[in-house]
Parts: sequence; C-alpha cells; structure tokens
Amino acid sequence: MSFWKEKTLAELSAQEWESLCDGCGKCCLNKIIDDETDELYYTNAACKLLDAKACHCMHYEQRFTFVPSCTKVTVDNIAELTWLPDSCAYRRLYQGRDLPSWHPLLTGDKTKMHELGMSTRNKIVNENKVRYLEDHIVLWPLKDCD
Repeated sequence: MSFWKEKTLAELSAQEWESLCDGCGKCCLNKIIDDETDELYYTNAACKLLDAKACHCMHYEQRFTFVPSCTKVTVDNIAELTWLPDSCAYRRLYQGRDLPSWHPLLTGDKTKMHELGMSTRNKIVNENKVRYLEDHIVLWPLKDCD
C-alpha cells in the first residue's frame, strides 16, 4: 500500500511517518550557513551519533539526551526545515513530489540507496574529529537522482 500517496503528511500515523525516513543520514550532517548570503553548505562532518556504515542514529530514541540541538522532523516544522536535502522523502512529499525510485519503501531495503550514493555511507567523518567545518564542505548531499 502506498500510504504516502493516499494520505496527507498530517494524516500519517507515527509509524508511517517514521517509515518515510530513508535512513540516508544526510540530515545528520553538520551544515554551514553563510552569514552574508544565507547560502547553505553541507559538510561531511556528521553527528557523533551517526553510525557511518548503517547510516542511522546509534541512540535514536534517546538522541535529544545526547544531542539536545537535534531537530525532530514533524509535519508542523517541515516547511521551515529548508536545510533538508532535496532527496529527503519528507521534503519531497511536502513539495508535492513522489518518493525517489531508490527509497527503501519501494525497494524493500537500503541497498539501492547506497549503490546510487544517496546515503552518507563511507563518506563521513565524526564531528568530534573535525577542527574547522569549512574544511569539510562537500557537494554530494545535494545530489537528487530523480
């Protein structure tokens, strides 16, 4: 059942909402916003809780205890979260787009997402090992296959 096509974001159950997350890990990357231009830059410096291979939070249920500044994506704040990548299912659905062809809800697992380079797998460094975020700006999180 393609529940994301049959319901609005506001109508989704908590389980359906959570299943929309493809688990790419891009939202866990540190970002820089230029003070003068408001331009957003992604870095490969990831939250200390992001598992580099599995691309998921190692303490998801308790993440706010470990990282109080972590942002919970909700139907109420999705419009304001302009830093979410264009490939993000929440952002895509909010914008009236469909899930990407590689999304785990369509493929059954994360294999295609990793194969297409749409996740953070093998691309990140733990934020605790980074001295200057500016030295870690990357473009790959901007990629959106379809």
